Amino acid sequence: MHVSLRFLVLILAPVLALAVATAPISAAERSRIEAFLKTTGFDVALDSIALASSSAPGMLGIDPGDFGSDWTRLTDEVFDTEEMHELAVSILEQTLSDEALEHAVDFYASDLGQRLVEAENASHMVEDDDAKQLEGQEIVAGLVRDGSPRVESLKRMNRAIDASGIALKALQEIQIRFLLAASGAGVIDLEMSADELREMMRHNEGSMRNALQMSALAGAAYTYKDFSDADVTAYAEALEQPLMQEVYELLNAVQYEIMAGRFEVLAARMAELHPAQDI
Repeated sequence: MHVSLRFLVLILAPVLALAVATAPISAAERSRIEAFLKTTGFDVALDSIALASSSAPGMLGIDPGDFGSDWTRLTDEVFDTEEMHELAVSILEQTLSDEALEHAVDFYASDLGQRLVEAENASHMVEDDDAKQLEGQEIVAGLVRDGSPRVESLKRMNRAIDASGIALKALQEIQIRFLLAASGAGVIDLEMSADELREMMRHNEGSMRNALQMSALAGAAYTYKDFSDADVTAYAEALEQPLMQEVYELLNAVQYEIMAGRFEVLAARMAELHPAQDI
């Protein structure tokens, strides 16, 4: 289950509230949700949320090396995989319809689907994201030089995964909420209000949007490098199906909710590790 984890986070409480309010009567039961998570690979995507924590100190202008072993201890506590998994299951029990669940499982249980999940799981757990991005960029550059249609298929895939186009707003919101939480905990001295931060980010939206799209393209090129052009096109087409769109909207909302909450907790608890400093 390909879900971007590069700080593409947005609190989607309104989306989740609407999903719960309109949840189908035949919402899937827990055992089927557990099987769904494993078959689609979303369980690994959830576990990999913790890897994004390595960039958190840099967002505050702090050297993570200053924390030593305390940083590992803290992130292990904040990003408890069992707790994140339990929250995801609880939300999906109330929101994921049987029809959408079965549609996604049918695809991801296929030969192509399982090969995709294996590749996605491996990509999610690569800790050196810079190296992954660099290799992906090199792959994209080669495809462009060759005039390969694969580039457009990868773009189709990324558009389908983020059909509602929330990635940019997600990036902005996670940074704002993380900074505000860190400021509230005394980890940093933040001289800008939330509105001022949002205005600053709106001013830079063009460059940020381009950077996100390039990052997503490089990530997809890396993840699916061993698949044929036909496989990549078939995956893009599968992701564009309405029921798959329903599944991804829910999974993105669940993942964003968990990530945003965990990063706010992390910001607050960083006060245990480092004195306040100006930003």
